[in-house]
Amino acid sequence: MPDVGEGLTEAEILKWYVQPGDTVTDGQVVCEVETAKAAVELPIPFDGTVHDLLFPEGTTVDVGQVIISVNVGGEAPAAEAPVAQAPVEAPSPAPAAGTPAEEGEPQGRQPVLVGYGVAASSTKRRARKGAGVPAQGASAQAAPAQAAAAIQGELNGHGGATATATRPLAKPPVRKLAKDLGVDLTTVVPTGPDGIITREDVHAAAAPAPAAVEAPTPAAAAQAPAAAPAAAPAAAVSTDARETRVPIKGVRKATAAAMVGSAFTAPHVTEFVTFDITRTMKLVDELKADKDMAGLRVNPLLLIAKAVLVAVRRNPEINAAWDEANQEIVLKHYVNLGIAAATPRGLIVPNIKDAHAQTLPELSTSLSELVATAREGKTTPAAMQGGTFTITNVGVFGVDTGTPILNPGESAILAVGAIKLQPWVHKGKVKPRQVTTLALSFDHRLVDGELGSKFLADVAAILEQPKRLMTWS
Repeated sequence: MPDVGEGLTEAEILKWYVQPGDTVTDGQVVCEVETAKAAVELPIPFDGTVHDLLFPEGTTVDVGQVIISVNVGGEAPAAEAPVAQAPVEAPSPAPAAGTPAEEGEPQGRQPVLVGYGVAASSTKRRARKGAGVPAQGASAQAAPAQAAAAIQGELNGHGGATATATRPLAKPPVRKLAKDLGVDLTTVVPTGPDGIITREDVHAAAAPAPAAVEAPTPAAAAQAPAAAPAAAPAAAVSTDARETRVPIKGVRKATAAAMVGSAFTAPHVTEFVTFDITRTMKLVDELKADKDMAGLRVNPLLLIAKAVLVAVRRNPEINAAWDEANQEIVLKHYVNLGIAAATPRGLIVPNIKDAHAQTLPELSTSLSELVATAREGKTTPAAMQGGTFTITNVGVFGVDTGTPILNPGESAILAVGAIKLQPWVHKGKVKPRQVTTLALSFDHRLVDGELGSKFLADVAAILEQPKRLMTWS
């Protein structure tokens, strides 16, 4: 039974999805267990045939107990299967009756049921020098145990001897996510501590390739030749033609997984501010006519982005990340400014690297390139990695505001509402003014109400009086 974290020491086996004699493959879910907090599906870490289920459904098992053994030696007779054909993991010190471990079997790194640890990527090892067939008298009883791999859970399992080949390090939810997105974990570059693959790494690998064509899964790529850019996903129409079913895949699937993970991981708080943005709109018109900005795209989003960068400088703690693995708050001394972009293939959030160091003309160029690349479907995975703060402009759709969900790995996101001419009290009189609403969602684990409020108030103050772009810089 693997350690599922959060200090839990036991779990109940809810359901077995396999039985003795069934064939299993690496990553296949073999059972569902329930802890005091949640039900978790457990995948197997290698290929083979189920040898024995050591506990029935409904049994509560302590963490660390062996719950299943798997024969990875194939269909060969027991007497012909040498001990060296067993996987890297040695049998548990306390296996089930009738399956004693051979005393001479070395202790290698133990593969973990839920995929926390490193195990051999192959189901077999080369025979050791001098290794032979088990003694004839003992083969009838010992060979089944010698050819079976007892799967034992451990926390992280980064220690131990290095196997001849290693499997990618990833936690079970990350493995499941990779499987759902069709991502081969062996091709993913890990960024987590000790080389662990994170959710963000999987999303980056599943992100759209530089071409406008959606990248096929490795399996599909091996089977199908290069094809011309595909149109929209094929829709399967129901028999009565009253419904249309569109497969969830690619960018939309990755976005859905990221949003669900973010919504149920980070405690979101959203605050709103409505204000007079008339002076900023006038500045936009003036900059459009400025020869120094000739040929550059000038719009309200440009100045809103600049206001955010100034506000981050005044409130640097807003630009941070929560490191769950190390239990640390990571303060970022740079701003990779993400801009949510709606594309035909779904929502993506590329970011402008080191936006804090850019001048207004440079920021305008970066924004134009970012938007154009996204619309063409050519945004690279690298462009969507490493963001620290995101802006989403829902106002372009005529929406007043919203409660945005954090981009995974970031502490805050700003939603910009529609800018509308409204009656507003200005200098003691009600006048028509350009008014908008900003909504700031933030991770309440590392941004408290005071910090979030100060940051949002600063952005609004700058846009009310854009001269603060100079006085506060």
